[in-house]
Amino acid sequence: MFHVTAKVISRKGPCETHKVGDEFVVGEKTPPNVCSWAFHSLFPFAQAMLYGASFPWEQDPNKATIACPDPENAVVFELRRTSS
Repeated sequence: MFHVTAKVISRKGPCETHKVGDEFVVGEKTPPNVCSWAFHSLFPFAQAMLYGASFPWEQDPNKATIACPDPENAVVFELRRTSS
């Protein structure tokens, strides 16, 4: 069984929801205090990682870097898969 954690690694612009260093577990529902737009972007990658997927553009098979869809206030998240 795996867990996937999201951590904000950068922010460009005045995002009102997230700051660098914020961290949360990605599950079936949007966690409290997480932007639903960002969660919508992260969710497919996190779900794939829960079932063993990795992405060819990442050097670490237990990591994925995903950005929120707001081009003016880009928040970049690192997804990290760990064993539970």
